[in-house]
Amino acid sequence: MSKRRINKVAVIGSGIMGSGIACHFANIGVEVLLLDIVPRELTDKEKAKGLTLEDKNVRNRLVNEHLQNALKSKPSPIYHKDFANRITTGNTTDDIAKVRDVDWIIEVVIERLDIKKQVFETLDKHRTPGTLITSNTSGIPIQYMSEGRSTDFQKHFCGTHFFNPARYLELFEIIPGPKTDQEVLEFLTNYGEKFLGKTAVLAKDTPAFIGNRIGTFSIMSLFHTVKALGMTVEEVDKLTGSLIGRPKSATFRTVDVVGLDTLVHVANGIYENCPNDERRELFKLPDYISTMNDNKWLGSKTGQGFYKKIKKDDGSSEILTLDLDKMDYRDEKRASFATLEKTKGVDLVADRFPILINGEDNAGEFFRKNFAGLFAYVQNRIPEITDELYKIDNAMRAGYGWGHGPFQIWDAVGIEKGVELIKAEGYEVASWVTEMLSAGIKSFYTVKDGNTYFYDIDKKKYSKKPGQEGFIILDNIRQSKEVFKNNGVVVEDLGDGILNVEFRSKMNSIGGDVLGGLNKAIDIAEKDFAGLVIANQGKNFSVGANIGMIFMMAVEQEYDELNAAVKYFQDTSMRLRYSSIPTVVAPHAMTLGGGCEMTLHADRVVAAAESYIGLVEFGVGLIPGGGGSKEMALRASETYQKDDVELNRLREYFLTIGMAKVSTSAYEAFDLGILKQGKDIVVVNKNRQIATAKEIAKFEAEQGYTKPIQRKDIKVLGKQALGAFLVGTDQMNAGNYISDHDKKIANKLAYVMAGGDLSEASYVSEQYLLDLEREAFLSLTGERKTLERLEHMIKKNKPLRN
Repeated sequence: MSKRRINKVAVIGSGIMGSGIACHFANIGVEVLLLDIVPRELTDKEKAKGLTLEDKNVRNRLVNEHLQNALKSKPSPIYHKDFANRITTGNTTDDIAKVRDVDWIIEVVIERLDIKKQVFETLDKHRTPGTLITSNTSGIPIQYMSEGRSTDFQKHFCGTHFFNPARYLELFEIIPGPKTDQEVLEFLTNYGEKFLGKTAVLAKDTPAFIGNRIGTFSIMSLFHTVKALGMTVEEVDKLTGSLIGRPKSATFRTVDVVGLDTLVHVANGIYENCPNDERRELFKLPDYISTMNDNKWLGSKTGQGFYKKIKKDDGSSEILTLDLDKMDYRDEKRASFATLEKTKGVDLVADRFPILINGEDNAGEFFRKNFAGLFAYVQNRIPEITDELYKIDNAMRAGYGWGHGPFQIWDAVGIEKGVELIKAEGYEVASWVTEMLSAGIKSFYTVKDGNTYFYDIDKKKYSKKPGQEGFIILDNIRQSKEVFKNNGVVVEDLGDGILNVEFRSKMNSIGGDVLGGLNKAIDIAEKDFAGLVIANQGKNFSVGANIGMIFMMAVEQEYDELNAAVKYFQDTSMRLRYSSIPTVVAPHAMTLGGGCEMTLHADRVVAAAESYIGLVEFGVGLIPGGGGSKEMALRASETYQKDDVELNRLREYFLTIGMAKVSTSAYEAFDLGILKQGKDIVVVNKNRQIATAKEIAKFEAEQGYTKPIQRKDIKVLGKQALGAFLVGTDQMNAGNYISDHDKKIANKLAYVMAGGDLSEASYVSEQYLLDLEREAFLSLTGERKTLERLEHMIKKNKPLRN
């Protein structure tokens, strides 16, 4: 195993991509040197200040402006604002010699080979031998870049293609040069997966590599299909978004965000550099795309693309859509297809594909053409762009946010059915696919002993997909390792005495089945196992409590049943904390309301870096009722110190709930008091999260875990805090910052977190606060405004969030 350590990196080029890469290295604790060129002339502001081109502020102006623009952008490239302090800026004239002190140099300058070669010539003079040096090019052949460089440079040089934005997109393509050391490739693959949290894919040095070759083909294919079938922009986006497990932005909205010019550049590059591509003509721009490009209708960056946002006379905004026939903007039209009705209630995306390709309307025709073209294209890219089919799927999932890669979609519809679609559209089936079927192999993937195997074309048999050692994939073990299940959860045996509770409800919302499953899992774990993990690999950990259930009980005024339901939630939260086995919760993505309350009550938390955690009940006119209000009062009390202004500490926790604050990363959740320093940990690679949580639970058990004693020493401030909070809500209401209803909710929360109207500061138990919390929660469910908000959320099918 390589003994390399990456303590410091240099990023050369501070544009959107370079600053994003710099920020992501800072996210994982690496020191970064970010360099860019010296400006050639002064700005008017600099002239007015009497500055010259020799002033340091001027010489570093470009790099500093680029970095600050990146840090201000949304979504943010940085996990926590303080992490930006890990980045030092400079310029490539004065500071280039500093690259001798770094462990990895990443070039991210303009996509011109001549400029890149000039940069590498300079870097070769200053880098320390053995230092990694890579290019973030998205398409320039790697083999040309290192020509003429030193032997040591060439051994340690390759392409490392991050996808933009570097923090959020998981694909990390590694492209070897002609003389790249194998040790370098192995190190970067491991580092990308383990430290950067990426899906590392080794690609061949072919135009656009893997992700952009297949992704651009897919988009260009749709550009041509939309005209051939006479479809609208809205219809294509309806069919290519969340319906098939892809981002909500689907096709045309995604192009608007990325920029049409970027897509055109890549498509032109593929057309020019892939003369033997059997679908080469497809990469030619349709007339309407050329017109848009000429008109600078490039998307968000120019204010209009396939969609255009306008201001109406009344000040409100409206989204218009491009009519591809008239090349003018019109009102949005609702897209509707009969085939889509048949997919309602089909929660697993993979189960929708067979339904979609059998549709008898335009949607069915669209999917048959789209999938036939995709299957035919990817089969022929092996061995051109990669030797292993799983790398194509990995690239599309990680780089383009597809829930299923092309070969996984083909598996879902059936290989033989896919072959039928290919032939129906006049394409040829690759010989290796025919041979595979003739040998009786009917799927590209299979699962054995909890591991994924892929069809190895060279070996003509299944091979184990590499890199699974640090992963636990619930899809692979669910059936064989099931211990218990109901309509809300599946409980799986992770091995080594550790159970896992996996939410399986719609949007992973928490209702009676989930709570019942959690309690059953604790029962089983306390009897026969050593520890319990609560984790899933859904899109979100949990969007919160089942608000439909709360609404129905409140409308029917079934307050005894509602009281029992809320108490059951509270009791379950307390069982997580006070069971006789260690409990570890592994939140990721949206972890809201009740999902946050589960997180608050675990012994330990292993959070994915991309976790958006918060108590958001204020958004529907409630306070946290599953132990969240109690817990924030408890955590506030733990921060009180001698001679400290305790009320100020309590106010911070009060505002976390009252303002429905949600962390934009797991690291921000520490600031909100949701995660605890020294106890809870963050993992960057979500694929390793459950395995890590299992090891934490196992460690706690092996250290001699002892059931905690319930707390009766929580300091509450009584009337002192309550009075201050009530004055504050009065002032906010009088200033029209909050409504009368919001004031009522805030006052209820104040009563709970102050411990009621006790005449002086006192010490109370958790159960005392839970009873106050439940009483306040129930009283708010009787409010008309709360019921209206709940009903609105249900109709919009929104999670319990602000």
